[in-house]
Amino acid sequence: MSDIEIRPAVATDLPAITAIYDEAVQFGTATFELIPPDLAEMTRRFEALVSGGYPYLVAVLEGRVVGYAYASAHRPRPAYRFTVENSIYLDPKAQRRGVGGKLLAGLIAECESRGYRQMVAVIGDSANAGSIAVHRKAGFQMIGVHPDVGFKFDRWLDTVSMQLALGDGARTLP
Repeated sequence: MSDIEIRPAVATDLPAITAIYDEAVQFGTATFELIPPDLAEMTRRFEALVSGGYPYLVAVLEGRVVGYAYASAHRPRPAYRFTVENSIYLDPKAQRRGVGGKLLAGLIAECESRGYRQMVAVIGDSANAGSIAVHRKAGFQMIGVHPDVGFKFDRWLDTVSMQLALGDGARTLP
């Protein structure tokens, strides 16, 4: 297996990112979105995050984008400005190959370098053992489960909340 390259996403990565997310929306429970956004909408979302100063990364394996991760505002009110929420999506063929862990590690490092102090993961579906394990391995602590808050594929789904202190976390003032 080739080395996994983690790098900042660029506009030319967006067709691959859109295809990965399309698969996640149509067949997975990691996202509670029901209709896959098109390339124009994914481009709008990408530009909003990057222009907002948030990191957006891709994983490249054997010359192909096989996953992506980004940080976004945890909540819109100003008191949350030092807390980000992470999102990670992988091509199903890239799962269980270390790609998610490398993307998460890169995202954590980028967020720390930008002065963020907390990272929150909101994991769709409490049965998503792979995502929970990747976050736990990166040092995230379990915060709790919100049972039955989403409805997709004719069933109720939970969300799992996990959190990681970044840099000094709350030990010092920003």
